[in-house]
Amino acid sequence: MHIDPSLLWTWNRTIDRAPYVLTGILLMLVKFGLDWTLATVVFDRPWSPLNYLIWPDYAALRVLDLSMADRLFMLTLLLISLPFMWTGVMLTMHRLRAVQLPVALVVLFFVPLINLFLFFVLSLTPTRPTVVNEALPLPDQHWLQRLRAKHGHVTRGGVWKSAVVSLTISVPLTVGAVIHGANVLESYGFGLFVGAPFFLGLVSVVLFGWSQPQDFGDCMRLAFAATFLAGLAILLSAIEGVICLLMAAPIALCMTFFGALVGYSIQERSWPSQQTPTLCLGLLLLLPSLMAAEAANEPRAVLREVRTAVVIAASPERVWPHVIAFPPLAEPKDWLFRTGIAYPQRAEIRGFGADAVRYCVFSTGTFVEPIEVWEPPELLRFRVTDQPPPMHEWSPYDIYPAHLEQYLISHRGQFWLEALPDGRTRLEGTTWYTHRMWPAPYWNRWSDYIIHRIHLRVLEHIRTLAEAS
Repeated sequence: MHIDPSLLWTWNRTIDRAPYVLTGILLMLVKFGLDWTLATVVFDRPWSPLNYLIWPDYAALRVLDLSMADRLFMLTLLLISLPFMWTGVMLTMHRLRAVQLPVALVVLFFVPLINLFLFFVLSLTPTRPTVVNEALPLPDQHWLQRLRAKHGHVTRGGVWKSAVVSLTISVPLTVGAVIHGANVLESYGFGLFVGAPFFLGLVSVVLFGWSQPQDFGDCMRLAFAATFLAGLAILLSAIEGVICLLMAAPIALCMTFFGALVGYSIQERSWPSQQTPTLCLGLLLLLPSLMAAEAANEPRAVLREVRTAVVIAASPERVWPHVIAFPPLAEPKDWLFRTGIAYPQRAEIRGFGADAVRYCVFSTGTFVEPIEVWEPPELLRFRVTDQPPPMHEWSPYDIYPAHLEQYLISHRGQFWLEALPDGRTRLEGTTWYTHRMWPAPYWNRWSDYIIHRIHLRVLEHIRTLAEAS
């Protein structure tokens, strides 16, 4: 076996399975060795293979806002990654060309977890010769011949029958993987939100076109129907509620589309009937394995900060009493809180000064907030020692998914009152929190928005009380 170095600077070549797999594994090992040495020896930081799945993370996206030491670490990693990225992209392009799949699929090389699925698919798929004699079919193993004949007999090449067979197989497999990740491993990460829908889109379309290639539009409709049915099955089997499924829907549909796109590219070729069972079985084993690896090496959650401010037509001295405690609020009209998201109802204070304990009562329970800084009428800062679930799930059953416990954690908060020159007060509320759901850039948008709406509900209530007094 010979690997031609010129593959790294030519665009119209191909590479066979064996050198592609061997080169890919060697590059992964070398890259991990370099990154681990750099992180642990030079920068004194932990490093594990999971760092390649949980990306881009908060540090990568906000690299210019980090401290100088963190910024230097991230930029050094990026610099080391460049030659590996170039090599990976070039070899993946050559491999895609070798199996006669669209070269544009190389963009999936940059999608965490999905790039592992792509590597796995390209490693299993045989190289196709440039000219194929269509009169001579590729040989099948005996059991594959019988399985394909059975599939053809049941579906008879019909779109609806092929769709039913595909959905009957792909949807239960995906729901089983979700149960494995969410209920068994209690891991809400890339495997669950990215890997599972990508697997569903790819496998459903490949099975859909096993006996006879199907149109692009039918493949996409089939994949999205599979996603809808999987979500319905998850709801009816008491795994998740409606709101969480709707929140996860945008990323799930996006990943389903990418998976279906790869599946369509595979099923329209003349060779998938020989490789479909092996490919589906391999992906089925790969997905829960990656979920288990992700659960065993969960990264440290990053502390996030959400600030919200309002201006009140009253002095800080008049605002302060309503900050430390306030009477019950009216039931919310905000659509967000009508979905089951926890919302504040009232606040109580027990004690006085830095030894006091504040209790903020939400619709799902009570936050216990021992006071850390008591500086009237300017600053009230507290930590959070106990908190209720972040929401009530909409479900036909009384369910309590794992993500309602210790996945969105408030650590501390504060109110800062700033006296303005015209006698008014700028009141700012801040919450510091962490969450353990990935991909973080997507879920950060939801959590930041929800906390901001909670802040506004409290701050506007305080403004109403202070101005009325």
